[in-house]
Amino acid sequence: MTRDLTHYSGGAHRAGMSGRFGDVHNPATGEVTSRVPLADAGEVAAIVDVAAAAQPAWAATNPQRRGRILLRFVDLVNEHVDELAALLSAEHGKTLADAKGDIARGIEVVEFSAGAAPHLLKGEFSDNVGTGIDVHSLRQPLGVVAGITPFNFPAMIPLWKAGPALAAGNAFVLKPSERDPSVPLRLAELFTEAGLPDGVFSVVNGDKVAVDALLDDPRVEAVGFVGSTPIAQSIYAHAAANGKRAQCFGGAKNHMVILPDADLDMAVDALIGAGYGSAGERCMAISVAVPVGERTADALVARLKERIDGLRVGEATAPDVDFGPVISAAAKERIEAAIATGIDEGAELVADGRGRTVEGFHGGFWVGPTLFDRVRPEMALYREEVFGPVLSVVRAADYEEALRLPSENEFGNGVAIFTRDGDAARDFSSRVQVGMVGVNVPIPVPIAYYTFGGWKASGFGDLNQHGADAFRFYTKTKTVTTRWPSGIRAGASFVMPEGS
Repeated sequence: MTRDLTHYSGGAHRAGMSGRFGDVHNPATGEVTSRVPLADAGEVAAIVDVAAAAQPAWAATNPQRRGRILLRFVDLVNEHVDELAALLSAEHGKTLADAKGDIARGIEVVEFSAGAAPHLLKGEFSDNVGTGIDVHSLRQPLGVVAGITPFNFPAMIPLWKAGPALAAGNAFVLKPSERDPSVPLRLAELFTEAGLPDGVFSVVNGDKVAVDALLDDPRVEAVGFVGSTPIAQSIYAHAAANGKRAQCFGGAKNHMVILPDADLDMAVDALIGAGYGSAGERCMAISVAVPVGERTADALVARLKERIDGLRVGEATAPDVDFGPVISAAAKERIEAAIATGIDEGAELVADGRGRTVEGFHGGFWVGPTLFDRVRPEMALYREEVFGPVLSVVRAADYEEALRLPSENEFGNGVAIFTRDGDAARDFSSRVQVGMVGVNVPIPVPIAYYTFGGWKASGFGDLNQHGADAFRFYTKTKTVTTRWPSGIRAGASFVMPEGS
């Protein structure tokens, strides 16, 4: 029996009133487990009403007290991590271990935000810039801000957005993916239990109607988005046209370069985890391996094939499962179509993940690990994001060709190089035209106090997620020039002051 989910506003669950619902599936079985309400513009406006009313008092709460509430929230998430991971796995399909990692990387940003806010919200001060004149600046919250987040990290990315926004004194309205909304709703409950004032954190479920309502509401001052590049670009343009700040992150085609001197066992381990973990449904997944030289490529492909044959695909709670199903039937169909296209284009299919079944879960959205060799840059398989467990090997003749491939690619999210040569790694890190670089690290997601963001078609906006950039994004600067009368000679001036 399916259940109807809700929105969350004012510290309580709110039933959907639009009459429209979307199905939420268990991707391991294909069964519909719940229905999620799809908000209309009126429902979005009502939730923003509540957020706007709650925000001034939250902004007036000092940063230390705001931080204590966020740290209490972190404690509650840790207390409920097994429950949250099970809920996440049931709607997303990723393994329980991977689900716990999703949650852990999210609360790291909340912890950082709670501690860093008092420091990062400090302004500047200069005394006596003119005779008896001082200048200081304030960093103040924007007001109501919104996050529009994807299915693949239903805990981490909402918390990456909400943590710094709340620590800075904003009210936050989350529009999570309608494919796996239960974890965001549970996080909202835990925020309330932690002592966050009612209305400061809200969840509105929906589709494009809800997104457009948030983008068009003049009280929503800023929007953060993570998803595909076409939608990221569209939301960025829509938000900017309405005078909002926007921080929109799109797709990726992350490369891993393997030089001839690399530790090949380490490189293969890295590719297996980064290419196939979470069924490849990560914006930082490695989807392109670039071995340099034919000998390196032959050895790499042979070892990858051997390892792929032993990977276990299955339901999240089963023991020793390496990765689970993809999110939906449509995703499975799209990924298998991309595999077929790769074959038609002439790439060499080394391992075929199509037609995968799992005993006892025949209705699940299963795609096995897939490996292509001799992929060429002009192929759609190389150019387009697959977002599934599909790894392409593009052979490079030399280092310079390997450097050019990620640098000239449309996307610029993450890249890695595996080598024992420090000079080569240093040169690569300096010259490659990609936003995040790993040296013998396959998924270079920075720690919470650095910022996360890609270049080119992977990111739209001039400020990244978490780290100091997040506080710049979620605050505005006010500059105050002060003079106190103390017997200074009066008299009107008709020229711009020059500080004299």
